[in-house]
Amino acid sequence: MTALKVIRLELGRTKERPEGDAGCGYEFTAPLTTDGHLDAEAFKAVKADCTVRRFWTGEKYQQGILRHLGPDRWVFSYAPGKDDDEPAFKFDKHRFAVGEYVSITEHDGITRPFKVVSVT
Repeated sequence: MTALKVIRLELGRTKERPEGDAGCGYEFTAPLTTDGHLDAEAFKAVKADCTVRRFWTGEKYQQGILRHLGPDRWVFSYAPGKDDDEPAFKFDKHRFAVGEYVSITEHDGITRPFKVVSVT
């Protein structure tokens, strides 16, 4: 059985929010390798359990899934089809460990930095 991790990402520093924002981010479930990378092979067996929750101050939560679309493409998806997909920049290469940063292109087309604040 593959152990799943819950990874919490919070908005990093941006022009609009120079201090970042703990009220904006994502919490998602995924299998990780022992060194903290997304485990694409293990994902195949547990993809139904790999969910995402997008939280943003002043907005309703969005519930969705983590999708693996190929060797180097991961997205958060909230409805069938590709229109709402939020591509994760180089998720296949990033290490998910507290203090690391990742980038996600959101619905508005803007790519924003997110800090890994917990992996449980």
